[in-house]
Amino acid sequence: MAKKEIKLKAEHYYMENGLMVFTEKYHLDKGYCCNNGCRHCPYPSKDNTKSKPGKKTTK
Repeated sequence: MAKKEIKLKAEHYYMENGLMVFTEKYHLDKGYCCNNGCRHCPYPSKDNTKSKPGKKTTK
């Protein structure tokens, strides 16, 4: 799949503790999941065994 270049706008990210956090809008504009467990990823992960950082999993 060809990678799509996104021109970053304020609606694509916010800063949290000095880190850039991409929004759901950014991921939708990008058009695919990178499988890095992004907080706001709207796409289902290919590896369902990974939990997203900062999210609690229930057992």
